[in-house]
Amino acid sequence: MAHRTPLALTFLALMALPASALADPWIASPQVIEGPSDGYIRGVVFEDLNGDGIHQRGEPGVERVLVSNGLDVVMTDRAGAYTLPVREDMDLFVIQPSGWRVPVNDSQIPQFSYTHKPGGTPEALRFGGLPDTGPAPAGVNFPLQRADEGNNFTCAMIGDSQTYSNHEISQFRDSAIADLVAADLSGNDCMLYLGDVVGDDLELLTRIFEVGSAVGVPQWGVIGNHDIDLDATAYANSADTWRRLYGPAYYAFEIGEVTFIALNNIYFPCGGEDAGVPGREFCTESTNPRYNVRVDDTQMAWLENLLAEVPEDRLIVIAHHGPMVSFVDAASPVHQTDNATAIYALLEGREALSLSGHTHTLENHSPGQYFEGWQESVGVGPLPFRHIVAGAASGNWWQGDFNLDGDAQALQRMGAPKGVLMIDFAGTSYQERYVGSRLGEDRGQWVDFNTPAFREWFDAINTWRNENWRERDSVPPVSINDLADTRLLTRQDLAEGTYLTANVWNGAAETIVEARINGGSPLVLERTQEGAGEEIRIGAMYADPFSVKRQASVGRYAIESRSGEERNRGFEGFRGRAFQGPPQPQTALADRNMHLWTARLPADLPEGVHVLSLTSTDRHGRSYTDEIVFEVRGTRPPARFRTDVWEAGAGQ
Repeated sequence: MAHRTPLALTFLALMALPASALADPWIASPQVIEGPSDGYIRGVVFEDLNGDGIHQRGEPGVERVLVSNGLDVVMTDRAGAYTLPVREDMDLFVIQPSGWRVPVNDSQIPQFSYTHKPGGTPEALRFGGLPDTGPAPAGVNFPLQRADEGNNFTCAMIGDSQTYSNHEISQFRDSAIADLVAADLSGNDCMLYLGDVVGDDLELLTRIFEVGSAVGVPQWGVIGNHDIDLDATAYANSADTWRRLYGPAYYAFEIGEVTFIALNNIYFPCGGEDAGVPGREFCTESTNPRYNVRVDDTQMAWLENLLAEVPEDRLIVIAHHGPMVSFVDAASPVHQTDNATAIYALLEGREALSLSGHTHTLENHSPGQYFEGWQESVGVGPLPFRHIVAGAASGNWWQGDFNLDGDAQALQRMGAPKGVLMIDFAGTSYQERYVGSRLGEDRGQWVDFNTPAFREWFDAINTWRNENWRERDSVPPVSINDLADTRLLTRQDLAEGTYLTANVWNGAAETIVEARINGGSPLVLERTQEGAGEEIRIGAMYADPFSVKRQASVGRYAIESRSGEERNRGFEGFRGRAFQGPPQPQTALADRNMHLWTARLPADLPEGVHVLSLTSTDRHGRSYTDEIVFEVRGTRPPARFRTDVWEAGAGQ
């Protein structure tokens, strides 16, 4: 006999679920009207009163809605009708208007487009590309339903989940997705993936979006350099599998008083047009096809056409995978957007925000900030509006030892934890906050001490890291076991220079950091990078000890078994690369940082035990406070069990 759960228990179980998990998504798709096309596609954007996706008598058209063929942008008339010319290879899409919503599929992927590519992808691609879509249809009708919304909503910005395997999708499920389910997003809220959703295996897109659908809100996506068809020989084909499995490679949608614009700035394979720009010679000189970060001419024309129809009082959130500019890759042309200044020109005079991923760093760049390398690489000086590189849900590519929840620690390149950037919108205003995976909302920084011993230890391990990995000793010169306790300080440590460090994950130019020792006078910390055009400072003095200690000695490399499979020894990352052998550092250490604040400790601190309280306050007035206990001693006591004393007393 089948076991039946009592009705009362079923009700209690349902009540324990987040509201988002209880809401039924509206599942439908655009209505394609078959028939010969005269070179134009016509259709109606309509209110789908019965939710079946089919325009029927009595279902009114929705006026003043934007519809695009990926180049032209038109507005529906009073009857909800539109007409657009057919382009040879195009995505036809409606731009979700404020106050309305488009339908989704079973995985909460918005259904707002029709793809037209006669003949399909003209070359064989390992992940299939696009099938033959046949001739253009006579029309496409786009269903909408009213959204019970105000102008306040929250979107989860997911940078670089970058899952190379099903194992890593499971880690994504148990970290970022688990946190987002607990966040109870619903109604007008959304998720927006900022590219590198998966890691080159595009068939994983199906499962990762299924997993993400547990959050219960629409999943919008930006394409990244690991989401493209890497065996495509022409840029026109490189996003075809994404287009089949997700939707358009660029598009826009509205919520409240915000217009979101998703761009594809991964140009692959790049060629002669790119190679003509200094620093992009690899586009023609490399034996392997390479990508360049730029927005192609068609998208630029579409962006200009779109902005001409968007009222100037709306906030523009421009989402793209490759950053316009980056701190950590400031000197690297390939990782910043070639035509950033042209995009700025189109946005001039508007309230705007740039969101990106790609670098596996969390970078909150305030208007007016700039670093050496931006002008030289992509012609960008002081920023016209805020740019946020949103961090990575995969952290440092799912490396590092396991946390308590079974997901890899994987601290990012500048030491922030893996996690998700949450943005709370209110009208055209917004507040950004970063939630480290499985760490809760109340934690936003790491606090530690940069001691003379740390700097010596860091230099030793970093020198080894910079040697040819094929030739260097497989065992690092030092490990975490060789580093003296950084919270037990000697008089000599203070005299030589010991610095309090605060790695404020989402810290920006406006962030204020101060500390008090034993409740005394405030000690104001200074940011190690001012963002005033200076070079990127690298080395032990600019490293975050808290992060580096955890990044530098990963024991997971050495995990093996007698009867397990060979591929389960150590762990795999990237495209199946084996990470095996003695404990090693992650592939990146936090040796530079734009969100690190420091202050030198007074040399005359008295000996004994001290309590330090450090508070950082962001530009919105949100504060994070950490307390740490540290010691000052005349000399450093022995760290290990004193066997000499024990043995000397034996038998007495």
